[in-house]
Amino acid sequence: MSEDILYDQSHIGFLEDLWGEGFLSPGGQDEVARVLDGVDLTGAKVLDIGCGSGAIAVLMVRDHGAAHVTGIDVEDPVCAAARARATAAGLAGQITIDKVTPGPFPYPDQTFDVVFSKDSIIHIPDKEALAAEVFRVLKPGGVFAASDWLRAHDGAPSPEMAHYIALEALDFAMASPARYRAALAAAGFADVALVDRSPWYAEVAAAELRELSGPRRAEWEARHGAEFIAHQIETWTAMVPVVQSGEHCPHHIRGRKPG
Repeated sequence: MSEDILYDQSHIGFLEDLWGEGFLSPGGQDEVARVLDGVDLTGAKVLDIGCGSGAIAVLMVRDHGAAHVTGIDVEDPVCAAARARATAAGLAGQITIDKVTPGPFPYPDQTFDVVFSKDSIIHIPDKEALAAEVFRVLKPGGVFAASDWLRAHDGAPSPEMAHYIALEALDFAMASPARYRAALAAAGFADVALVDRSPWYAEVAAAELRELSGPRRAEWEARHGAEFIAHQIETWTAMVPVVQSGEHCPHHIRGRKPG
């Protein structure tokens, strides 16, 4: 498998073990519902940016009434997992999973009623281009509803934050709430709103660290390997303080295309 793959089967398996089957970021279906709070998906065509292994696409059709979800991701393992999950749920006809390359979305203007993303656009460096593309593919009156990993400012990260980012070994393109807000406004969005989720995730992350490093550590090591779990514990140990300080600040992000 290519060394460029961020989410290979071992990482997919670990994250689903930690966060629930089909979820590659925290909060499960309850957090999805919070991101979508007030957004009616009944009969909607939805674009799911960074669909991961497919649980959210299934949720949006099965539990939220979406007519069709198009999930996009850039890596074969997660796309394959998402297709398999849609098929297993009997929803292959209402869920399409497309592997895409970074850049403009391969869809016509005004295709979707809702564009959704959960903790994925952190990997897209150009937030302004992303906002413009989301605006382009939304129908008039459509909604962008997302969550993402942000940091409090766009300057150089603190040594603690830099250490955490290095441990993740991911190409994190973190940006500030101010940059997201400006990007959405410049793209044409109205009713732009950002909600800081740091207090919530500070508690969740601390609990995750206790789970990995506590009495059940041997069980995690048996399932995923001692070296792998040791690295996750090191990463979470670095992450918890920067979430608690607010420098690493997950947010909900919302905007509406006028019309």
